[in-house]
Order: sequence, then C-alpha cells, then structure tokens
Amino acid sequence: MTSERKATQAPSLGDMPVDEFRQYGHAMVDWIAEYLSGIEQYPVLSRVAPGDITAKLPEHPPASPESMDGVMADIDRVVMPGITHWNHPSFHAYFSISASGPGILADMLSSALNVNAMLWKTSPAATELETVTLNWLREMLGLSKEFEGIIYDTASVATLHAVAAAREALNLRIREEGMSGRADLPRLRLYTSEQSHSSVDKAAILCGIGQAGICKIPVDPEFRMRADALGVAIEEDKADGWLPFCVVATIGTTSTTSIDPVPAIAEICKKHDVWLHVDASYAGPAAIVPEYRSILDGCEHADSFVTNPHKWMFTPFDLSAFYCRRMDVLKQAFSLVPEYLRTATDDVARNYMDYGIQLGRRFRSLKLWFIIRYFGAQGIAARLREQIRITQQLAKWIETDPNFELMAPVPFSLVCFRYRPKEYAEMLATAGDDEIAQMEQEIDGLNERLMETLNASGKLFISHTKLNGKFTLRFAIGNIKTTEDHIRSSWEFIQSEAAKVKKSQ
Repeated sequence: MTSERKATQAPSLGDMPVDEFRQYGHAMVDWIAEYLSGIEQYPVLSRVAPGDITAKLPEHPPASPESMDGVMADIDRVVMPGITHWNHPSFHAYFSISASGPGILADMLSSALNVNAMLWKTSPAATELETVTLNWLREMLGLSKEFEGIIYDTASVATLHAVAAAREALNLRIREEGMSGRADLPRLRLYTSEQSHSSVDKAAILCGIGQAGICKIPVDPEFRMRADALGVAIEEDKADGWLPFCVVATIGTTSTTSIDPVPAIAEICKKHDVWLHVDASYAGPAAIVPEYRSILDGCEHADSFVTNPHKWMFTPFDLSAFYCRRMDVLKQAFSLVPEYLRTATDDVARNYMDYGIQLGRRFRSLKLWFIIRYFGAQGIAARLREQIRITQQLAKWIETDPNFELMAPVPFSLVCFRYRPKEYAEMLATAGDDEIAQMEQEIDGLNERLMETLNASGKLFISHTKLNGKFTLRFAIGNIKTTEDHIRSSWEFIQSEAAKVKKSQ
C-alpha cells in the first residue's frame, strides 16, 4: 500500500521516536486546520458506493513497517472520499452536531494521557474534573443541586442506566435473583410517548421489560405526550396487574423537537411513585440561553435527566451528561467491586465505575472543560441563540412560500417541512378520501425525490421522518460555523430543485 521505511533506519521495538512524533504531530495539526478552514470544498455527503473504500485497502495487514508519509497520504486517498462531513456548515441531517476547536484539542490531549477514569485512584484529575465540569453544566442549565452527574458516551446508554436504576428502585431483588421464572414478580410497565427515541425501547429490551412491557402514550397535535392519556394508562395497567415503574419524557424529540409537558407528567409520576427520566439529549443545552431556561420546567422533580453536549454544544462526539437525584440507587444497581479494584479511598472519593456498566472510562470531561472555559457560558448561549434565530428565519421563509408547508412547530433549531405544490393544496381542500390518499402518495414521492436530489448534489445534507403518515423533510441547524448566508443559500437551492423535481414528474 505504501513504501517501507528506509533500510538505513535503525530498527526499534519501542514507540515512535519523539522527533518523528513532533514532525507528524505538527503535520496532523496543520492538516486538521486546513480541513476545518476549507471544509466547504467537500461534498457534504460521501459519494462512494458500498465496498469502494474496501477496494482501496489491501486484504492483509502489512508485515513490515510503513512510512508515516504513506499513512498520511492515504488519509486523502482512502479515507476522505468515504467521509460524510458532520463538521460541514451545510450538514443539516439528523441533529447537526459539530466539533469545535477547543474540543478537538482536548481530545488530542485525552488520547495522549490515555487515562482510564474507572477509580479515583487511577487518575484523580479525571474523576474530580468530571464532577466539577458536570456541576458547571448543571448550573448553566439551571438544574437543582440535588442532581449529581456522570458522563456516559451517548444518551442511549444514559437511558439504559436510568431504566435500570428505576427497576432497582422497586426493591424486588432483581439484581440478586433476576427476573426469569419468578412467580412473585409482577410484570413491569414502562411509559413513553409515540415520539420518543428508539433507545427507550432498546433499554426496555435489555432490562428484561420487553417490548410488550412498553406503553406508548399518544401525542397531541404538536407531537407532545398527552399527560391525561398517561394518567389513564397507568390507572388501567395497575387495575390489570401491571407494576408501573418508569416514565420517559422528552424535551426535544428526535423527529420534531417537541417538548413533553414535564410538570404535568411529574405530578402523575409522584402520585403513582414512578421513576421519571427526562431525555433532553438534543434540546437540553438550549436552557443555557436565559430566555429558554423554562424548557426545563418540571425537571426538578425528575429522578434522572440526560443531555448531550455532543449534539448541540460543539463538543466532539461522544459525551452524554447524565444527572440523577438518586445516585445511591444508581450505584446500588451497578456497583460490583472485585478485590483487585478495592482502594483505601473508596469511602471518601467517588469511583465512577460504580455508577454504570463500564469499567473502563475515557477522560471525556476534558473536552467539555476546554469548551466551557474557552467560550464561556455567555459565549455558548450567544451561539445557541443565533442558531435558533436563523432557524426561525428559515421557518418564516417556508411559511410564506405557497409551495411548501411546515409540518411541526419550530421551538429550537430543527425545521420539519415538505414540498407541497400549491395546486395540490387547492385540490386537497375539495377532494374525497380516495383522491386525498392518491395525492398524498404523490406528494410523498415528490419529497423523497427532492431529498435524494439535494443530498446527491453535495451542497447540503438533510434527512426525513414521517409525521401523521406523511413524508417530512428535516432541516437541522447546529453547526458552529453555520451562518444565515448558508441557510439562505440552502433554501434557495431547495426551492429551485423542488421546481425541477416537479417538472420532471
């Protein structure tokens, strides 16, 4: 694949020499800096086909050392064609995450330190920095001091831990005796909305609740969980012999970023002694903006809460901040300390390995610490505020175009919309059911082709969902480099490509 090192180079069984590391370390930083400054030259979505990258790679590993020059060259030759550029200012699919400069530098340092933050003893700085940084974030979000935090990789894992803690809080000796074959164990019931993330289902599956133990609560016209329906469902389930034990509410659902009525849900959970977990993995950071602090109303009554700085706080993937008011229950669910990990400081210092399934833990807090210090709470709030502003601007442009329509409210930095040519709007107003179904199918087809056309262009990348059965385009804004000019350019491109798709119909 690349040339071998020169034969005159002395063989070594040690690591890369420091001088060589310095040479290529500087080269890598220069490469990253050039990439970030010139990222708009790349198509946002990778254009390779399945197997293209594999075809450029040898089938067998190199038997002899290869030069770093060759390895570096293969970044451009092999890797870059297969990269979808999440750091591109025109990446608008899923949730538009981006890695900021200070976070990238912190990740480099974390790799160099190579810390395993399982015990306080294995790196006191990693443990204590995690605690302090999460306290800072908690204060920035306006959460109660009753919450203590721990960093996991993703909200999916955080939700799994929340459900496991909720199960442990029942004191049914599930940790000791399991759930299989127990006649004394009632069937457990978990509640969440029809719009919740699939990770809630996966957590229920992994915790032995099963999909049959999940009750999906219907939503209102704005895609928010109906608290009244939740209350009825819990009452009916209790009458039928179920044991309600956990509710997962969402602030910023994946499809539409809707906000469940947490205060009302919290009252129901308190009434029935049910664990409340709040998933604010996407929208949580918006509470750093003072005028959006109210989105977390009711969360002070939650038992656990998660938000992801890697989604909307410019933190390199991955970093999920999990908070819990009942850390003793979380520890009770997961703590298992073999003799070889016992230390003299166990009673006075926190060992984060006791609060999750992982033993090995990366030094993730370092990048969040860098970011909060570099931008400051006010700087982060200003950037989030601007992204919400330009999102609202896009929503207004869509609303005023007779060929497009908004499909959901726009509380944060995601717009759900679709292309619906104005002649369809006129016909739908008077059509019968069969005609409406046919036209809706045609409109779905137009939007799917429009999305494929836009993404194939390389100029932007969007994703989709289905709302009320209708194919819906999702345009997410969250990249630290995205400006109103980017959004205006993307909107004009969407309009022009939609007209072409309609013409070719």
